[in-house]
Amino acid sequence: MGMFSFIKEAGEKLFGHKDVEKAAEAAAADPAAQPTLDELNAAAAKGISTYIESQNLGITGLFVMFDGATGAATVQGDAPTQEAVEKVSLCCGNVAGVQSVENLLVAAEPADESEYHDVERGDTLSAIAKTYYGNANKYPAIFEANKPMLGHPDKIYPGQKLRIPPEA
Repeated sequence: MGMFSFIKEAGEKLFGHKDVEKAAEAAAADPAAQPTLDELNAAAAKGISTYIESQNLGITGLFVMFDGATGAATVQGDAPTQEAVEKVSLCCGNVAGVQSVENLLVAAEPADESEYHDVERGDTLSAIAKTYYGNANKYPAIFEANKPMLGHPDKIYPGQKLRIPPEA
């Protein structure tokens, strides 16, 4: 599916990304600090993996890697649909400390890929629907496309990346 960029400071706070960043700086200066960085990267990957699994997207063989030095997450495994593949990218990228996601998941049922929207200050799902679909009343399609990561249509925040599915 490819590489996606995200705003590093926005999103769910699943692990101490500042600690991982400090450990990455320490490991760059002193190779003896590498085991600490490896442990923190593994813990961050586990936190991201647990978050993905909690979304019940039907992913099998899920494997997540995280590199605190670059803020890059890589995901591998099998997904039942293209929608699930896309939601995994959002799960990873909408975590504080993740700056990019390389999604290597394989979809059992490939389909056209969605567009994506980076939420800016003042955005609403209605305004986003108006931009992409020409009709503000189609905001429920965007809300549904981003569930379960979105719990309420009014709870979006600047820096969040949203899936915009093709118009039905």
